[in-house]
Amino acid sequence: MAVVAAFMVPHPPIIVPDIGRGEEKKIQKTIDAYQTAARKIGSLKPKTIVLLSPHQVLYSDYFHISPGKGASGDFAQFRAPQVQMEIQYDTEFVEQICKLADAADFPAGTEGERDKQLDHGTMVPLYFVNQYVNDYQLVRIGLSGLPLKMHYQLGQYIQKAAKLLNRTTVLIASGDLSHRLKEDGPYGYQEEGPEYDSRIMDVMGKAAFGELFQFSEKFCEKAGECGHRSFTIMAGALDQLKVEAKALSYEGVFGVGYGVCSYMVCGNDTERNFKEQFEEKERAKIAKQKDQEDAYVQLARKTIESYVRTGEKITVPDGLPQELYSQRAGVFVSIKENGSLRGCIGTIHAVQTTVAQEVIENAISAACRDPRFLPVREEELGELVVSVDVLGDTEVIDTPDKLDVKRYGVIVTKGCKRGLLLPNLDGIDTVEEQIAVARRKAGIGEEEDITLERFEVIRHF
Repeated sequence: MAVVAAFMVPHPPIIVPDIGRGEEKKIQKTIDAYQTAARKIGSLKPKTIVLLSPHQVLYSDYFHISPGKGASGDFAQFRAPQVQMEIQYDTEFVEQICKLADAADFPAGTEGERDKQLDHGTMVPLYFVNQYVNDYQLVRIGLSGLPLKMHYQLGQYIQKAAKLLNRTTVLIASGDLSHRLKEDGPYGYQEEGPEYDSRIMDVMGKAAFGELFQFSEKFCEKAGECGHRSFTIMAGALDQLKVEAKALSYEGVFGVGYGVCSYMVCGNDTERNFKEQFEEKERAKIAKQKDQEDAYVQLARKTIESYVRTGEKITVPDGLPQELYSQRAGVFVSIKENGSLRGCIGTIHAVQTTVAQEVIENAISAACRDPRFLPVREEELGELVVSVDVLGDTEVIDTPDKLDVKRYGVIVTKGCKRGLLLPNLDGIDTVEEQIAVARRKAGIGEEEDITLERFEVIRHF
């Protein structure tokens, strides 16, 4: 036996009667669907339940798996301390996942535990499950800021661990949908909210897991969802398995989307290898883009590939356009992977003697020295999208109305603090957003006075 079923569930504490105190009846469809899912889990008699929670310990570049023999928790923060639970961890299963991750140099393990108490993203699903079965062991895993395909890959390791241990295993992907469905909801309204919920329920209702990769990071952020990464790990755990998918319920009564879906494994299907299909499409797309790259981007890419493979910085090659040898300017090199930023480093004003040298230095820094990311690995090189921005002269302006997010980049300054944001970036739609992000990058408070500068760029793809 191995993975026999998986379930997508929300985690609103209000559906626990001691917390809802009658209010839970407003989302009775969600409760009924939960009971159906929990009853099914009970009938499967799983030896192990792997639960994926957005409210477990989360790191930007690492998947945390809860260590130890077990944990406990209660709903005291929701005024119901009397509702308590205690679970035992499947230490052998955890060890097996860690072995698989270590062998692949994959960033997952039991390090970094900050809070041993069970989170509500774990306890709400188990509140229902425990009504039908309680002799299972739990594996509790958090999410990360890593790309979606790495979440899927973690799911593949979960499936492999279940097979190696011959465990009857059930996956529970805990996660709410959009939190921005209504103006009077807890997080207000954003048009991406209802759009996300409609799309995700369609995808999950028919188990079209390959489409999970088509949700951009910025779109998910604007929608205010919290479960997309959980769902993607679950999809990985069902890789190449035939499933009977069923959408059990959807509600958005309180301005937050709650969806429940079930997936019963009913055989193998090698065509459901969604990560491989996604990577193949990305490689073809990037290969086409590489054929169209201009000399600036070709130089940056050649620099990155050489440095990542050898640790050596290339010399300025012959045969470049003359301006790369004769001009000086500030340059930013940006790297994306699977639609997400992978590195971006640059100079506001020229530091090197030529633009070509500026590109080489900043390409290395973007790939290997951006403090927000781990250095680019050799196996990633074929999946990177590179762009180069050559900055024009900066101009001091007195008011924000002289900015245009599509045309001008902005520099905000307060004393020795300085933050820059390039123009025409995905997800930056207004001048207010542009300035706010530049402030945050510089560590300048919202109420502090600033000096504004604008500049134009020539962007090379």
